[in-house]
Parts: sequence; structure tokens; C-alpha cells
Amino acid sequence: MDVSTFYALFSATCFTLVGLWWNVVQSHSEWMRAPALRRVVGGIYLSFLLPALMGLFAQVGGTEQPWIWRASFVVIAVIGCASTLRLLARDRAEGVGAGLLWHRVGVTVLYVLIAVVGSHPEMADVVNLKGIQAEALLLILLVVLGHALVWRFMAGEGRAAEAT
Repeated sequence: MDVSTFYALFSATCFTLVGLWWNVVQSHSEWMRAPALRRVVGGIYLSFLLPALMGLFAQVGGTEQPWIWRASFVVIAVIGCASTLRLLARDRAEGVGAGLLWHRVGVTVLYVLIAVVGSHPEMADVVNLKGIQAEALLLILLVVLGHALVWRFMAGEGRAAEAT
């Protein structure tokens, strides 16, 4: 696996998804008026922005200076986990659908795994990968869940506040 090429493409793709999401949100200004919708929109934004940032740091550190990607993955994963847990708590209080709640639980688990592998990359040896490779797989799963969140949101789940 050419780590540098992967993370360059991955990061560029995630930043493209951030830009596409901005365009979608811009055409639905009503989403920004309701606090519950604004939180979901922001959660989707972070589901592409945070992996993009991790990809950039992975390129800077690469395999030559792993402390750069390791530290950044841990810090960004903690931010992502805290943000997701905050959204999860609000969703539960507002009675958001179980599908969206399970999605957020999955995202939280991935952020925890990213932080753990970032702080202990030798754990990836169990699956015969380098730490930075295991992180790549976790980031792919995180973006897949981001896409699932976009699909659910665009299909109407999580937008119940729109009707009020």
C-alpha cells in the first residue's frame, strides 16, 4: 500500500465531499434555521471534514515521522468522538429515530478505535497491518457512515424538526 498516495486521494475526496455538502446546504437555507437540523447538518459536515484533516496529517507525517499522524489522529478522533456523543445525547433527548442513534453509536466506536490505534499502532499487528494502514481502513468506514448519514438525512430521517 502506497500510504502517501492513498491519503492524498482520500483527503482530496473528503474535502470534495465537504464542498458538495456545502452546496447542498446552501440550496436548503431552511435547514440552518432549526437548531436540531443545524446539528445534523453540522454532524454531516464533520463526518467528511475530520477524516480529511486526518488524511492531511497522515501525508505530512507519513511513515518517516509517525508521531505527526499518530498525535493528530488521536486529537481529531477525540474531537469527533466528543462531538458525536454530544449529538447522540441531544438526539436521545429529542426522540430521534433509532436508525440515526445507531449510526452515531457506530461513528463513536470508529472514533474510539482511531484514537486507540493512533496511540498504540502496534495493535494493528494482530491483523498483519501497519498502524497507518489500519487507520486508513477505519477512516474508509467512517466516510462510508458519513455517506449513510447523508442518505438518511436526504431521505427525510433526522428532519422531523423541519415540519415544526
